[in-house]
Amino acid sequence: MDSLVDGNHTAVTGFILLGITEDPVLRVILFMTILCIYLVTVSGNLSTIILIRFSSQLHHPMYFLLSHLALADLGCSSSVTPNMLINFLVERNMISYLGCAIQLGSVVFFGSSECFLLAAMAYDRFMAICSPLLYSTKMCTQVYVRLLTVTYLGGFLNACSFTISFSFLLFCGPNQVNHFFCDFTPLVKLSCSDSTIPAVVPSFTSGSIIVVTMCVIVISYICILITILKMSSTEGRHKAFSTCTSHLTVVTLFFGTITFIYVMPKSCYSTDQNKVVSLFYLVVVPMLNPLIYSLRNNEMKGALKRELGRKIFT
Repeated sequence: MDSLVDGNHTAVTGFILLGITEDPVLRVILFMTILCIYLVTVSGNLSTIILIRFSSQLHHPMYFLLSHLALADLGCSSSVTPNMLINFLVERNMISYLGCAIQLGSVVFFGSSECFLLAAMAYDRFMAICSPLLYSTKMCTQVYVRLLTVTYLGGFLNACSFTISFSFLLFCGPNQVNHFFCDFTPLVKLSCSDSTIPAVVPSFTSGSIIVVTMCVIVISYICILITILKMSSTEGRHKAFSTCTSHLTVVTLFFGTITFIYVMPKSCYSTDQNKVVSLFYLVVVPMLNPLIYSLRNNEMKGALKRELGRKIFT
């Protein structure tokens, strides 16, 4: 049942996700491609979490934060991808009102958490390069537990701002969401009530998180760059740069896409462009992150070889 009659209004109880395309051939191609990407995402991020958990060489704050980044990537992709794959196989993909709220909240929670985690990892690199002698004391267990507390609390509060705002929207007309998941912007367009405040609050909270975390990252890397330029040893400079390349690559991919979606004016891009960028941000980036860290990090590659060698030998 898609709607309930309430007085002079028809209250929507479910939504139809229109998905990416209606072309049957393209739907099959996208299904196979995204399924493969999701399998790589799940295996890659789970492997990262397990490797960091069981390899004693990786029991450092940076890798502890990396394991939580892998968890956020896994959660972000899993919030959207399974339902999107179903959308390719069925003629009409229905999602309940509650299911839509849960999907919206989970995407925002894991996405916001990733912003905070990338900022925490930038701070970790700042401490490691700019204050190496104080690193072990400054980045003790209590510090990164506090960083994680702020991360998940910030993600939870931002998710609450979206879901509460969503609950204040009244839907009494069309229930077709022109997207492959319950994104907030197309839901606001379907609302038949005044959406001024419900639309402004999530924009403010998500915008604030992006700006604050980006400022932490930029300031951290400015200090890192100044410290590296002061180094007299070429080898020391190369080593310092190499510890930051993986994180910088992930930051560029992640913040580049969310800036396009949440910061740029909606008039600057079409709905189809928004779908493509959202697909990259929610499906492709979570697959790339473990590959970037495993392929460009010598400690990760070394730990993986040791663990594989130990299992084979055993």
